[in-house]
Parts: sequence; C-alpha cells; structure tokens
Amino acid sequence: MFDAQRMSSIPFSGIRKVFEEVHAREAAGEHIVNLGIGRPDFDTPLNIKEAAKKALDDGHVHYASNYGNDDLRKAIAHKFERDNDLHYDYKKEIMVTVGANEGVFLAMLAFVNPGDEVLVPDPFWPHYFPCVELAGGVPVSVPIREENGFNPTKKDLFSLCTDKTKMIIVNSPHNPTGAVFSKRTLAGIADVALEKNLMVLSDEIYEQLIYGGEKHVSIGTLPKMKERTVTVNGFSKSYAMTGWRLGYVGVEQNLMSPMIRAHQYSTVCVSTFSQYGAAEALNGPQDELGKMVSEFGRRRELVVASLKKMKRVSFSEPKGAFYVMVNVSQTGRSAEQVAGDLLNSGVAVVPWESMGKYAKGLVRLSYANSYENLEIAMERMTSYFDY
Repeated sequence: MFDAQRMSSIPFSGIRKVFEEVHAREAAGEHIVNLGIGRPDFDTPLNIKEAAKKALDDGHVHYASNYGNDDLRKAIAHKFERDNDLHYDYKKEIMVTVGANEGVFLAMLAFVNPGDEVLVPDPFWPHYFPCVELAGGVPVSVPIREENGFNPTKKDLFSLCTDKTKMIIVNSPHNPTGAVFSKRTLAGIADVALEKNLMVLSDEIYEQLIYGGEKHVSIGTLPKMKERTVTVNGFSKSYAMTGWRLGYVGVEQNLMSPMIRAHQYSTVCVSTFSQYGAAEALNGPQDELGKMVSEFGRRRELVVASLKKMKRVSFSEPKGAFYVMVNVSQTGRSAEQVAGDLLNSGVAVVPWESMGKYAKGLVRLSYANSYENLEIAMERMTSYFDY
C-alpha cells in the first residue's frame, strides 16, 4: 500500500529468477549446468587484488572524490585514448561509478525528462527499460533481427523517432545477442542522432570480448558524435571483477555537471581502496585478459558447432560478449516452456520473450561456464531438441 506509483511498471529481473531457481535445485541435489548467468567464471587477476589489498593496508579507507581517484581517472583517460581513440580530460570528463549499471542509470536521471522517449534495440539487456522508466522516460523498442545479425537498421530507428525522442541506446558487443554492431550500423545510428538532435548512450562493457577478427568501434569517435555521446564502460566483464562494482563514464565537460550531481546524491563515491585495484587493471599486464578472451573464444566455437547440429533451432552466430540467442520457435513451444524443459533436463537458460517486444521465441545461453560443463550442456540440449 505504500509503494510509489513509479514502481508499478518495474519488474523483478528474469535473469535473477532463473538464478534463484538454479540455486534451489542445486541445494536439493540436482546437477544443473547454469548457462543463465552473465558473469566471467574466472577469478580477478592476482595483481589487481594485490593492489587493492595494498591500498587497504596503506590506509586508503576514507571518502574519495565524487569523480573518482586521480590515478584511476588518468588510467581511464589513457585507456580511452589507447583502445577507443576517444580523448577526455581526466579531471573534468571522466567519472568512476558503482558499476557500469550506475553509469546507465545516471545518464537517464541526468538527461531524460518525464515523457522523453529513449530508443532501445530489442531484444535488450533488461535493465535499460526500468532505468528509463525510473527517470520518468518512455522506453521504445527498436527491432533487431536474427537475419540481420541483430544489428539495428537506420530505417527502423528513423521510423520510431517522434518529437519526444531524446536518446538512443547503443550496446555493442550486445547483451543478450552477442552481436557486434558494424561501423556501418553505427554510422546509421549517428545519422539519426545528428538529424534528429538526439543523445546516444553507448554501453561498451563487453568491448574486449570480441572474436573472429571483429573490431569494436566506439560511436563517439564518429564525426560530431562525441559531444552528444555518453560512453559507459567498466571492469566487471573484461577483468572478472563483477563483485567489485566498478564502472566509469566518459563524457564531454558540458554534459558532466548533471551526471555528477545525480551521482553525488545517490552513491556519493566508489569505495576508495578498490579504485587502486581498478587502476592496476588498466595499467598493469593484460596477459590474463588475453587468456580469458582466448578461452571464451574456444567455448564459443564449441557452442556454435553444437547448435548448428541441433534440430528445431536457429541462431545468428555471436561475434562478441559471451552470449548466444537461440530461436526455439520451431519447437512449437514458448521460450518459457522450453527453458522450463531444459531446466528439468539439467541446463539453465534465460527465456527472453518477457524482456523484449521482439524477443518472442528466443532464449539466451551464456558460455561463461567451464568447457567441460558446456560439453555436458550441449549433450543435454541435443537430446532435448533432437527428440
């Protein structure tokens, strides 16, 4: 009876629902291969942990700047230049956030007015819609299709623009499809943003996890786009630091003021000693990152080869992240029903049709699990789909 009206449209996470069900079944003695959770199954590299421990021992236990520690912001600025060809002033244009998720949420609070529309490629990561809605905005689904490699088209974006459209969300590499948006796709998005005078939120959290010769392009590097783009990234996926809750935002100085104010009155700052570990992640050796990406690539090949042999499924081969979207509509059953059947067979996947207008008949598989477990999961899935 006391709930705020704004919460009426905010659902519980479908991913977490699967997670809790798996946990309950495993506690009851079932063997479940969990392909539902989107986190690296690797430990944080030792040099990163040691840097955070040293910072703790050295007494870095008090408030940090709202923007983040200078050393970390310098490392982030260098990373943007080195990896993305984006140039930000570390003092005025970079902010450290509580995970990339906070960066997304702050962008909505800072720039979306009640009634403003935000275009979201659909299927989508399920946090985007609630973040828009909590800011009073209206999320609008933009179809991305299996036959187009799950890349949005300029035609669809233009057709959905109205006089209320304020922002386009870009997520590449993409969760949940594993798509990598091509430079041509990004150029089309930029055309729409420039013609309609829109902002872009570019969520690049999976940028390091790319396979098969694909290349990540930051949309902020395209002509006239940096001044209207909020680039969000973090440490969770590339450095197996999901529990550290560390992200960051790069944005031109004139757009930073509303974001830092929203940050000040929500989380204030990120834990101080953890930022020393994050700086080491960017400045230190990248060997462990390379090994992790190589192993994800090996797992991806296993999953793709197995899915190609299965009956009654189709999919677009993923180019990045660690997800595959599988179309199970040929089974004649809903994605929810197929996910339930697979769970009873010992494999957990996430049915995506409740998380996107255009996700009907799709389930998401995460190959962030061991190669051995993936072999078991593929055998169980083959038995189910080939009956």
